[in-house]
Amino acid sequence: MLNLFFAGQGAQFSGMGKDLAEADPEIMALFDKANDVLGFDLKKLCFEGPAEALTRSDVCQPAIFTVSMACHTAFRKRCDVPATAAAGLSLGEWTALCAAGVLDFETTLRILQARGKYMQEACEAKPSGMISIMGATPEQLTAICEGSGCTVSNINSDSQQVISGTHEAVAKAAELAAAQGIKNVVLQVAGAFHSPFMTPARERLAEFVKDIPFGTPQIPVLSNASGTFHENDGEAIKAAMLRQVDSPVHFSDCVKAVMKPGALFLELGPGKVLSGLIRRIDRANAVANIQDTATLEAALPKVTA
Repeated sequence: MLNLFFAGQGAQFSGMGKDLAEADPEIMALFDKANDVLGFDLKKLCFEGPAEALTRSDVCQPAIFTVSMACHTAFRKRCDVPATAAAGLSLGEWTALCAAGVLDFETTLRILQARGKYMQEACEAKPSGMISIMGATPEQLTAICEGSGCTVSNINSDSQQVISGTHEAVAKAAELAAAQGIKNVVLQVAGAFHSPFMTPARERLAEFVKDIPFGTPQIPVLSNASGTFHENDGEAIKAAMLRQVDSPVHFSDCVKAVMKPGALFLELGPGKVLSGLIRRIDRANAVANIQDTATLEAALPKVTA
């Protein structure tokens, strides 16, 4: 059983995708197509940086998507083992939908350029942030949120969640967590993603996608908003993807929904963040990742075993 998981925002780095593109003209053409669709040199930013430009949501989201689809293309050219499910973390869920045939490459790029732009502008309109809380009990997490004014944005595992709020609320959350000996890390992000701070972005994205048809998935795709599988209906998928913008990400539930004996979680895209989260949920989970030629070669035997 093969589960495809696609990277989310924050996994970007200068040089991502370059190795695969230089090894395959078809993958290089994917980056050239992205340049044409977006109207700027995404390929150069992915291959050369600077890192500061890649951190902007309106650049980062189409960039990670393009690199993740390049990884998927390279994998599929070498392996025909069918996937039993697809999923992603936030932005990565859009990549999963594209890989499952719900949207084509060009349409997904345009949506993510708009999504990133609206989210970046929401961040700038109301400064906010996020903090990772590790090892808190559900009661402790609730107390930290209530005491600081933060809300839960990501449920990544039973032992690691991310909460969001104003900068003052995030600082208070860090203080409350530290006072109880709970490990916490203030994240270097543009703002409070997957929280009410992103509602203006969701509303604008709803207008952008209202006339864009969403197809039915060719393989089951998991929803971050619910932690369960998307319905087999394009309009229902569209509605769920809009909710995802300002609702908590139930990543742990998505992983648990496809945890079965013999399953392999294959992370596609830059970095290995999801592989780490998946192993944290259950150390018995088998993981592999593909982000360049070397990791592709290492992953293939695991997939075909």
